[in-house]
This record gives sequence, C-alpha cells and structure tokens, in this order.
Amino acid sequence: MRWYDYKVKYPEEECQLDQDEEWITLVSEGRTEKIRLQDYETLYSIPGLYEEVIYEQLQCNSPQVVCSMLKEEIEKTKEQAAGLRVLDFGAGNGIVGECLDKMIGCDTIVGVDIVEEALEATSRDRPGLYDDYYVMDLSKLDDHKEKQLAKWDFNALVTVAALGYDHIPTRAFLNAYNLLDNGAWVAFNIRDRFLSEEDDSGYKEILHTMMGDSLTMLQDRCYCHRLSLSGEPLDYYAIVGRKNKNATVS
Repeated sequence: MRWYDYKVKYPEEECQLDQDEEWITLVSEGRTEKIRLQDYETLYSIPGLYEEVIYEQLQCNSPQVVCSMLKEEIEKTKEQAAGLRVLDFGAGNGIVGECLDKMIGCDTIVGVDIVEEALEATSRDRPGLYDDYYVMDLSKLDDHKEKQLAKWDFNALVTVAALGYDHIPTRAFLNAYNLLDNGAWVAFNIRDRFLSEEDDSGYKEILHTMMGDSLTMLQDRCYCHRLSLSGEPLDYYAIVGRKNKNATVS
C-alpha cells in the first residue's frame, strides 16, 4: 500500500513500549493503519515516512555519529578516504550511504539489505548513490552470493542501527565481516543491552571474542541513538576498529 498524502499519529508518551514493539498510526483519506517501527517493508514503501518518524520526530543521529567516528580514525592514519570500498550492510533506504558519501567520500559504496523495499526506496529517493545494491540474506551466504560481493574487494564495513532485534543475526554479521580484506575498517553501532548480561542475541559473546583478536577496536562511544516514542533516550554504542583476520566464532 502506498500513501503519499498522510498524517502520522503517535501513541501517548505514557505508552511504554520496548524498541521492537513501538508503532505509529498512519492516517490517509479516512483509512488508518497501525505500523510497527521495525516494519521496514511498509515504512520504506511510503516516501518520506521513515525519515519523518525516525529522524525528524525521534531525532536519530546514528549515521552522523558512526560516520564521523570513522572519518576521525581514517584522518589519524593519513590514509586516503577516497580509496575506501565500503560494504554498507543493512543499508535500508540509503541514509547511511548518503552520509558516507557526504562526510567521507568513498571510491565505492555497495549496499546490502534483506528486504526488496529497501532497494526500491533507495532507487526512488537516492538514485545513483550506490555503485550496486543487493537484496540478499547474508546469514545464508552461498558461493554465488559470496562471489557477487567478493569482487568488490571491500576494505570497509559499515553497519548502522541493524544489529540485534533479529534484523542481522550474528552469522550474517560474521559473514559480512569475513568478506573484508585484513586491515579493513569496521564501523558499527549496537544497542547497549546487546553488550550487557541481558543480551539474548549472541552479540555480546561474539564481540567479546573478536575484540583484540580478529578485530582491533580504535574508538567506542556510548550515545543516544534516538528517542523512544515515550521520549526516553535509547543508548547505543558506536565502535570503530580494524580487521586483523577472519572471525571464527562458532
């Protein structure tokens, strides 16, 4: 369903919902539809809706935080950002790719997402931004998919607001990571709970195992990813590092 003339209604601030339970109501021409904020297929299919809700109303700034941290670390090394060949994993409708392009400048940016609507939204809203964009599930990385991605010879992986909550399972993240050259840049963010004892996603274990072994962490920062619908800050960690070797976490 595509509604181009719509009004968004938000739950009362007293409504306490977990991040993966949050929802809005979309009203257009007398019709109403309840949409979960993690129903990306629907959000991306309606022009401007994702940006209005997540970036304008809920003040998300993760693309700027992660990209600025990556830029800082690159500048410290005197390496040329223009030589970056970036895999934007969980690329969505291209907001992160656009941020990479404006803030850093890259030789190549390739997007990957699991939903077709993400590709359609990027083609609609940010045509020509990516050198290529694939719709694929990297938790099931077969030889054909691996060859498609390996040809780009990636030396950077950027993943923003996609880890945990069943969006990108640990196996998919590791498969993306292992596509990189040794020495590649890695920049991502993750909800604080997935690094705590409350974690049930598996990320706490794999990242603990990777740090200092297959991945050297250069910078980390705790910050407000966005506001919840009740106005509370949702804290994330942003991490920038460099790959030492493939991750072999089981």
